[in-house]
Amino acid sequence: MNDNYDVIVIGGGAAGLSGALTLSRARRKVLVIDAGRPRNAPAGGAHNYLGREGVNPLELLRIGRGEVESYGGEIVQGEAVKASGKNGGFTVELADGSTVDGRRLLVATGLTDELPDIGGVAERWGKDVLHCPYCHGWEVRDQSIGVIASTPISVHQALIWRQWSERITFYANDSVELDETQRRQFAARGITVVEGRVRSLDDLNHDAFVVTAKARSNADVLTALGLEVADHPAGTYVPADGEATAIPGVWVAGNVTNLMEQVIGAAAAGVRAGAAINMDLIEEETELAVAQLPA
Repeated sequence: MNDNYDVIVIGGGAAGLSGALTLSRARRKVLVIDAGRPRNAPAGGAHNYLGREGVNPLELLRIGRGEVESYGGEIVQGEAVKASGKNGGFTVELADGSTVDGRRLLVATGLTDELPDIGGVAERWGKDVLHCPYCHGWEVRDQSIGVIASTPISVHQALIWRQWSERITFYANDSVELDETQRRQFAARGITVVEGRVRSLDDLNHDAFVVTAKARSNADVLTALGLEVADHPAGTYVPADGEATAIPGVWVAGNVTNLMEQVIGAAAAGVRAGAAINMDLIEEETELAVAQLPA
């Protein structure tokens, strides 16, 4: 790492790398700090990404890193633990104690899935334990699918997954009390309801399972700047106007601010954030240049 950058991007997933690529192509001096823990690493493929349908998530990131570096962007593996400073001058501290300075920040640290305490869920997450039908529905179409409730959102999930298979079983798991309307909807769609708590996936016989994980925004690095997360029915997120946060000079993109964003949407958000950051820098530089003109 060098001492100072135009933009420090925290997070090297689809959003962070897309932002870094946009900024590097804009001839900005960019550093990406990546902890190397992509959320979708357990998945066999990333889907609904036009032109890259089904690509292995880690391969997609490898390609993206190469593209960023081809335009002069720098990438370092490390964990950013704290950001401090103000618009025009930020310092990011890494877990190893090193620091780096930048004029602007783009935070694309994603989220952490907090899985329900059910035996087998963590071990099989991203394989035959799923959450997003648009990411995995085609791969398990027409199979026997058990939807295990943990929040009221699970009811909505069961109805959505019914689009991919007629063999849906809903486990209330002592977490959801279905009302009469919901029971009629399930009956009309042929969704079997099983009451009682689920303790282990080994006790159930299905080809795939669906669970609702609480999505916690990975925003601790922003705490020192005074930026707090907000609550969402599915977890927590960093509020933003578009990609701009309430802290001048700090942008966010991807799942850290939009819990439902898919890979292609996160990449698009990174591009938007990169363009906005570049424009913000141009305005600052233009103002300084005008101030230096002879009277």
